[in-house]
Amino acid sequence: MTSSTPATVEPVQPVEAAGPVEPSRSYGHSVSSLIFFSRWLQLPLYLGLIAAQVVYVWQFLKELWHLVEFAVTGHEVHGMEGFGTEATTMLVVLGLVDVVMISNLLIMVIIGGYETFVSRMRLDGHPDQPEWLSHVNANVLKTKLAMSIIGISSIHLLRTFIESSVGNVSAETMMWQTIIHVAFVASALALAWIDKMSQGSGPRNGH
Repeated sequence: MTSSTPATVEPVQPVEAAGPVEPSRSYGHSVSSLIFFSRWLQLPLYLGLIAAQVVYVWQFLKELWHLVEFAVTGHEVHGMEGFGTEATTMLVVLGLVDVVMISNLLIMVIIGGYETFVSRMRLDGHPDQPEWLSHVNANVLKTKLAMSIIGISSIHLLRTFIESSVGNVSAETMMWQTIIHVAFVASALALAWIDKMSQGSGPRNGH
């Protein structure tokens, strides 16, 4: 008969409890959370821009009333006496277009800026979601803002040329407005080129 040797049981080592969290790590997490939460400080700024949007809607209604009053009663618009019917109508309409373009600029800043720098709006699948909001980022927002500023500058430049026909604007003013407009165009082209270069220099797949 063979004798069986009893199996030896190794003692179970006690599991050490996790040590306390290092104070420096907890402090770093608190600072990071505070910095991340500070983005909500921009919320009053966007609410202020919404209030400015309301002011521009009121300004649009006032300009529209002046246009209707001039067309119906022939009452001269303040500051446009002696311009003639066609020039006055064109200037008032350009003023309306100017207000609309500035309002569009505000909308892009409010929605795009909030989406980019504060919090996501979670509008995926919404039927009224703007087309440009699906791919908005800081570079796209800057380019679109630059294009809007060029459009606004074009409206002001056109108004200046119309007002110059009755001698209300000097040649020097027209020259400087043209130079500023060209500078806006050059800035927009530079931003678009930088955006294109940054997209072209993205990460590439290795061989």
